[in-house]
Amino acid sequence: MNTTEIDIFLGLDVGKTDHWGCAVTVEGTTIWNKTLPNDEAKLTKVYQDLSAQGAVLVVVDQPATIGALAVAVAQHLGITVAYLPGLTMRRIADMYPGTAKTDEKDSFIIADAARTMPHTLRSL
Repeated sequence: MNTTEIDIFLGLDVGKTDHWGCAVTVEGTTIWNKTLPNDEAKLTKVYQDLSAQGAVLVVVDQPATIGALAVAVAQHLGITVAYLPGLTMRRIADMYPGTAKTDEKDSFIIADAARTMPHTLRSL
């Protein structure tokens, strides 16, 4: 996947009721890192706020079922969406310090992997 036109990488560790989102710039600076309700209006607001700062790539760890709304809202807004397969994500996570698995850490890893290893992503 070509990410040369992307300014902000938004990694979403999706969950049933809430997602954890982490937005990272091309330089690697975290500019947004919070829980995000699985709600169309709230997803739209976050996506639009980030899009006001540059081109966004939304990356999810589960594109179907619990991640479907996050994907659909982004696509409706014209935002590029990618998928980071779970096994790939877990292998990448092993390269980061610490052993604890948290939603916050996972969303950062998803965003950072998209930023630094775009070849691991699958287009949606």
